[in-house]
Amino acid sequence: MLLEFAPPVLMGILNVTPDSFSDGGRLTSPAALVGRARGMVAAGARILDVGGESTRPGAEPVDAATELDRVLPAVAALHAAQLGAALSIDTAKAEVAEAALCKGASIVNDVTALGDPRMAEVVARHAAALVVMHLRGAPRTMQDGPIVYDDLLGEVLGALEAAVGKAVAAGVVRERIMVDPGIGFGKTCAHNLELTRRLGELGALGLPIVYGPSRKRFLGELTGRAVDDRERATAAACAAAVLNGAHVLRVHDVAAVRDAVLVAHGVRGVLEE
Repeated sequence: MLLEFAPPVLMGILNVTPDSFSDGGRLTSPAALVGRARGMVAAGARILDVGGESTRPGAEPVDAATELDRVLPAVAALHAAQLGAALSIDTAKAEVAEAALCKGASIVNDVTALGDPRMAEVVARHAAALVVMHLRGAPRTMQDGPIVYDDLLGEVLGALEAAVGKAVAAGVVRERIMVDPGIGFGKTCAHNLELTRRLGELGALGLPIVYGPSRKRFLGELTGRAVDDRERATAAACAAAVLNGAHVLRVHDVAAVRDAVLVAHGVRGVLEE
């Protein structure tokens, strides 16, 4: 289980969607999927996060049947491959989470922080781990402006605390819950930078912090680079996040990030001595 892993933990992103913002449509067969996953694990990934519904800005929702058709063969293939990494299902639908957990997933990564009222019960029944993420609005509209917070950290912390309480009340083991501030989800570049700088304040919840900046728009705004040329920026953001308290880094290119976060983790250890 995830919480037995020593941080920093790398979570490799495996999108089985045709329209994800940076890698949609690339993993079109079980062999391609397992090959990509095998490379991630060799590079240091300890979690593989499978998603079948794009959450990029402007993305339209998909129905459960479509999402299931995409993710279940993927989860089954990865489970059968026995790659030595925990399998996570990236979904906001309890129906999809349930089916994936039955196929070998052990973590549910929910960007809506239990927006589906059945999700917590499903996670609890399967004794799975859970990631709850802060999201303002929905992917289709989350970056529509103006995006204004009176108290950014306070709102994020409050929403995550409420989601954790809801999960625990439904029977999810608190020690199996992780929190994610939702970098790029209903936030401006300035918001993302502030959350990265103040990430350690989420430690007030006493739970592992997941950080997912991989290839996102704010990195392009800072560097001027296109989406497929943001791995160095992603590594820099992840290193900063580790220095500020992150435990789990969700990324597309594990190899590009691994060394940066290990160095940052070493520096953080020295600073805390």
